[in-house]
Amino acid sequence: MLWLVVVVWRYIETTGDTEILNEKVNYLESRMMNPEEESFYDRHARSEEAGSIYEHCLRAIKKAGIYGEHGLPLMWSGDWNDGMNLVGHEGKGESIWLSFFLYFALTLTVKMAELKNDTASAEARKKEAELLRQNIEKNGWDGEWYIRAFYDSGKPLGSKNGDECKIDSIAQSWSVISGAADPARAENAMKSVDELLVDRENKIIKIFTPPFDISEDEPGYVKGYAPGIRENGGQYTHAAIWVIIAYAMMGKKDKAWELLDMINPINHAKNKADALKYRVEPYVVAADVYSNPERAGQGGWTWYTGSSGWMYRLIMEYLLGVKITGNKIWIDPSCLKSGWKFLKISYKYKNTEYFFEIKINGQERKIINCTVDNIPCENNVVCMIDDGKDHIVELTVG
Repeated sequence: MLWLVVVVWRYIETTGDTEILNEKVNYLESRMMNPEEESFYDRHARSEEAGSIYEHCLRAIKKAGIYGEHGLPLMWSGDWNDGMNLVGHEGKGESIWLSFFLYFALTLTVKMAELKNDTASAEARKKEAELLRQNIEKNGWDGEWYIRAFYDSGKPLGSKNGDECKIDSIAQSWSVISGAADPARAENAMKSVDELLVDRENKIIKIFTPPFDISEDEPGYVKGYAPGIRENGGQYTHAAIWVIIAYAMMGKKDKAWELLDMINPINHAKNKADALKYRVEPYVVAADVYSNPERAGQGGWTWYTGSSGWMYRLIMEYLLGVKITGNKIWIDPSCLKSGWKFLKISYKYKNTEYFFEIKINGQERKIINCTVDNIPCENNVVCMIDDGKDHIVELTVG
C-alpha cells in the first residue's frame, strides 16, 4: 500500500502537477477478513465514500504504520516479498525492509503535507520517521548488515546467526535508497552484499543466501521453491537492480556499471555456451535467474515488466543522470561510465525533440558548460518549450 505514496510523489516530482493531491477517488468496500484467513479473493464494491489522493496516501501511511515490540512495522502476511507470508502472519513479526520503505514513504508524505499546508501532518510524520529511524538502528543492525525481519516468535530472519537466509539484499539496498541508515553501516552492509550475494561466475546477484531448505524456520511459500530457484536464493531481478541503484547513490559508479553489465541479459548470451546456460531470451529482462548448482545462471520467467521498468530507471536516471521536473530537464554526470568520451540522448517533450550531445573530458564528472541552440542555460538546466521544433543541447563534462 505504501507504493501509492511513492508513485504519487514520483508523479508530482516528475510532472510538477500538484493538483493530483486534490483529485477525489472512491474507496472500495469489502468484508473484514476472518481470524483464520491470510487473504481472500472477492469482487470489491465501490464505496460511496471518496477521498482525495492525499487522503488515500495518509490512510496508507496509517495502515502500514502499525508497530511491534521493536518499534518496527508489522510484516503480517508479507511485505515486498509475499513469499515470506508466514514470517509475521500471527501479527507479531516485524520487517526491517518495510521499516526502511516506510521511512522513505514518511519522508515523501512530509513533502506532500507541506504542499497542502498541512502542518500538523507534516510534523507528525517527521517525528514518526525519526523514531522509526532510531528503532531501525537500535534493533535492526546485525554487526555487518541489517537483518531482514523478526518472526512472530521474535527470532531474527536474515542474521549471521541463522542457518539459512543469513543476509537478504533488499534490507541492505533500501538502507541506502531510503536515506534512513547510518552511512557507515550502509557502506558496510553494501560491502557484505558484494562479498556474499554477488556471483560473478554466474553473472547474478542473489536476493539472499543461503536458500531456505531444511532449517526449522517456516518463512512461507518461498521455502516451497527448490533452493536457488526464484525468490528462494536465486537472483530476483527487481532486488538485483535495487542493489545497483544503491551503489549509484553511494557514488560508486564503477561498481554500479560493473554489476549492470553483469546482469544485462545480452551479456548472458554473447556466445553459444552462455546462451545454452541462460536458456531464455537475451533481449528482454527475466524476473529471476537461478543460483541452484544444477541450473546456475539459467533464466526463469522472462518478459517481466516490473524488473524491466526498474532497469530502465537505473540506466536513465541513476547512471546516465537524466533528471526531469515539469518542463525542466538536466543531466547529473556523476555516474557516467569511466572511459566514455561522448554520449547522445534524445528526449521528446510533448511534440518537441531535444537532442543532447554530451562531450566528456576527464573524470571529474562536472558540467563545464551547457547550451540550448548555442544559448547558455542558467544553472545547466534546460527549460523545455513545446514549439514543435528540434533543439540541440550541448554539454561539456570535465
